[in-house]
Amino acid sequence: MPDDSSPRRLLRYAPLVAILAAATAGFVLFGDRLSFDTLAENREALLAFRDAHYAATAALFVLAYVLVVALSLPGGTVMTLTGGFLFGTFPGVLYNIGGATLGATLLFLAVRAGLGRHLAQRIDESEGWIRRLKRGIDETMWSTLLLMRLLPAVPFFVANLLPALVGAPLAAYVVTTLVGIAPGALVYTSVGAGLGAVFAAGGRPDLGLLFEPRILLPLLGVAVLAALPLALRLARGRKEP
Repeated sequence: MPDDSSPRRLLRYAPLVAILAAATAGFVLFGDRLSFDTLAENREALLAFRDAHYAATAALFVLAYVLVVALSLPGGTVMTLTGGFLFGTFPGVLYNIGGATLGATLLFLAVRAGLGRHLAQRIDESEGWIRRLKRGIDETMWSTLLLMRLLPAVPFFVANLLPALVGAPLAAYVVTTLVGIAPGALVYTSVGAGLGAVFAAGGRPDLGLLFEPRILLPLLGVAVLAALPLALRLARGRKEP
C-alpha cells in the first residue's frame, strides 16, 4: 500500500491545490470588482450585450457564477442580483441556483479528493466524541445538510466545505444544496429584477430583505422541520443508558 509521500497520493491533492491557486489569483485580480458599484457602472453595456447575444450572456453568466462559488470569491450576492437584473426573476433564479450549485459541487469534489476522504476515514478510525459526532451527522445527513443551507447564520462557504470534510455523499450534497439555497436565491433574484428603478433613483438595493419577518419566519419554519430528525435523535440518545 503506498504511503503518504507516494506520487499517486500526492496527485489526489492536485484538484484542491488548483482550486486554492485559482482562488488566490481570482481574489487578487477580481476581489474588488465583484461589487454593486461595478454592476451599476456597467449596467448599460451588460444589457446591450444581453439583448444582442442572449444565449451567450446566459451561458457566460452561469460560468462566472460557477467560478465565483467554486473559488469562494467575494461577490456571490452581487452575482445573484446580476442574474435578476439581466434575466428577471424567472429564469434568472434558475441561472443563479444552477451556477451556485455547480460551483459548490466542484468545490466539494476538490476538497473531498484532497482532504475529505482521508479526514473522514481518520475520524471513523478514531475514538471519542469526534467519532460520535460524525456518526450522528452520518445518521441524519440529509437533515443536517439541508439545515446548513437554510439557516442564514451559516456562511455559504462553510456549508460548501464542511460536508466534504465529514464524508457527505455527493447526491445528498447536491440535492440539499439545490433545495436549500432556492428560497434565498429567489428573494435576492427578485431584488435584482427591480434594480432598474434603483439605478434610476441612484440608490442601493435593500439586502436586508431576507431578514424581514415575512420572509425570515417561513425560512425558519422550514429549518425547524429540517432539524426535527436531529432533535429526535438527540432525545433518543439522552434516553439510552
